[in-house]
Amino acid sequence: MIGYERLAQRALTGEAPGRDEAAALLDDPEVGLLRLVDAAFAPRLKHFGRKVMVHVLNNVQNGLCPEDCGYCAQNRDSKSAIRQYPMKTPESILEEAEQAAKAGASRYCMVLSGRGPTLAYTRRLAEVISEVKRRFPVEVCLSAGLVDREKAEILAQAGLDRLNHNLNTSERHYAEVCSTHTYADRVATLEAARASGLDTCSGLIMGMGEETEDLVEVAFRLRELEVPSIPVNFLIPIDGNQVAEDGSLTPERCLRGLCMMRLVNPSAEIRIAGGREGNLRTLQPLALYPANSLFIEGYLTTRGDTADETYSMIRDAGFEIDGNELYDATRKDGLDARHEAASDAVRDASHDAPADASSQSRFRIPGGGDQLLKPEIARPER
Repeated sequence: MIGYERLAQRALTGEAPGRDEAAALLDDPEVGLLRLVDAAFAPRLKHFGRKVMVHVLNNVQNGLCPEDCGYCAQNRDSKSAIRQYPMKTPESILEEAEQAAKAGASRYCMVLSGRGPTLAYTRRLAEVISEVKRRFPVEVCLSAGLVDREKAEILAQAGLDRLNHNLNTSERHYAEVCSTHTYADRVATLEAARASGLDTCSGLIMGMGEETEDLVEVAFRLRELEVPSIPVNFLIPIDGNQVAEDGSLTPERCLRGLCMMRLVNPSAEIRIAGGREGNLRTLQPLALYPANSLFIEGYLTTRGDTADETYSMIRDAGFEIDGNELYDATRKDGLDARHEAASDAVRDASHDAPADASSQSRFRIPGGGDQLLKPEIARPER
């Protein structure tokens, strides 16, 4: 039997449940979902109050990747209909950083495809990061593949706040989703970042054919690595990828996964990451009780709910947006025009969608309609 009050009290003191207990939180049919959510809310409330941190992703470089991570539309073997492009110009990256800050982002997340940057590429990134930090009141997170100590130190000196490199799954299961690098390579990147004084960001993806023990294992590995920011992704079923839906991601299992991660890592920032709209569906507001951050305006290659839709959900659930100085100033002048236009575009797309657009899958296209890929990512039809 699950002792919900005991789980909460232990989490409040920084103690994790046992591994068998953590597995039961995911699998036990007798778990009371709302009681579990309430237990996970206790440490979330202690460490973060009712604030929700907002993150905006910028896909700085798309495709062109030699790795074979089967869950990613940018991997070398994926048949997904994406457009490839090299690193965006500094001017474009800075413009999007300003948009992110005005949208209320606490953190601007720059992501580049590829195995990892060269030394020269790292120095180029460092220059852009330094300029973003100088101009805008946002923290900057970078995800650029495998990074060693020398490169991590260059990024740290530029003012980078966090380096992201997800473990994604357990060491046991890793070879099932990727063969071109190892789990140990990913851990080494996190250790290099930490040794250089950078905060780390690392999480997992649920729904890749893993067992419960794999989810528990990665949760405890992140605890051992003292990772302060943990994104919990839910597999997005992109046509053409090698890793497909495994049928495990009910909204309840996704919510249980977030609660388990919070209770194992009580003081970490737990993020509702990729696939939240399509997999949590109507349980999204409950996810704010174990988690304290999320992404807005989509992910690397796929659409997501707009800022307006997400902010309405946050406020309706009784939480508040953490924001930043520029966002607070923008709000005084009314809603940002970019988000009004984005909301109009989503509404127009949904009006044009066929009635049975999602009848072949339980996955809901965020914002309605039948187009999963972002317009700027999708490869033009010939």
